[in-house]
Amino acid sequence: MNKPLTIRKVGNSLSLTISDLARDMGLGEGDEVFAVRTPRGFEITPYDANFEKAVTAARDFMRKYPNAMKKLAE
Repeated sequence: MNKPLTIRKVGNSLSLTISDLARDMGLGEGDEVFAVRTPRGFEITPYDANFEKAVTAARDFMRKYPNAMKKLAE
């Protein structure tokens, strides 16, 4: 969907209304999203890509070193 968004002033802040986009992403009031800078601009995502990478690395470590994880759990 390519729909232009209008920036509006709300108090001392600037705001974008993304109701349709949020609904399409399955988001609701109180949900968090992350704005990630990409070479083409910004990507709005409901998860933090850096956190996802860290979790993947941790899972790989735990699979590779199960004995160390058992010791740490003691």
